[in-house]
Amino acid sequence: MRYQGESGAERIGVRLMAQDPISRAGLAGQLRNCPQLQLLGEEEEYDGPAVAVVSVDRIGETEMQTLRRFQRGGGCGTVLVASEIDDAGLVAAAECGVLGVVRRAEASTERLVQVITAAASGEGSVPADLLGRLLDQVGRLQRQVLDPRGLAFSGLAPREVDVLRLIAEGSDTAEIARTLAFSERTVKNILHDVTTRLQLRNRSHAVAYAMRQGFI
Repeated sequence: MRYQGESGAERIGVRLMAQDPISRAGLAGQLRNCPQLQLLGEEEEYDGPAVAVVSVDRIGETEMQTLRRFQRGGGCGTVLVASEIDDAGLVAAAECGVLGVVRRAEASTERLVQVITAAASGEGSVPADLLGRLLDQVGRLQRQVLDPRGLAFSGLAPREVDVLRLIAEGSDTAEIARTLAFSERTVKNILHDVTTRLQLRNRSHAVAYAMRQGFI
């Protein structure tokens, strides 16, 4: 089933998952009246763009199982809303294919809609400080685990490295396009090529890969 908003544009289907009924009701109350979104029941079929919004206190093994379930299901981007996000949980979320991360304290309706819309297009959205922490973790892995073993990697073209380096610095698609004199479509195509060729889940995973390989 497909739904259209007042403008005629296709609405994004949103599946809500929370650890308790109050949290789920709160999310539903925030998103129910957004014209670009359509809240879906757990078993409701939807053949348009869909995003799963998962609300948790912190990222533990149980929460990772939920995230992996959405990842295995395919065709549905995942946005994580969490009260606490430590470094291990952040890396785990990236490995589980999470596209968007929002702190619960910052989960305004406007912010949620922005991150959900990005996830529906396959684009990641992570607070800049959290992305920096993720890169620190990956850099530590490179220094402490890979370098001592003399491991080396290859597989990224120079323009792919340039795009990933700008993402790591916090640039969005439009800013990358302006900096590199590319069209936004070219930037998206480069990211799509990298993630598809190397079997990476999203742009955060691609940046993590580039860091591990020592490209950036």
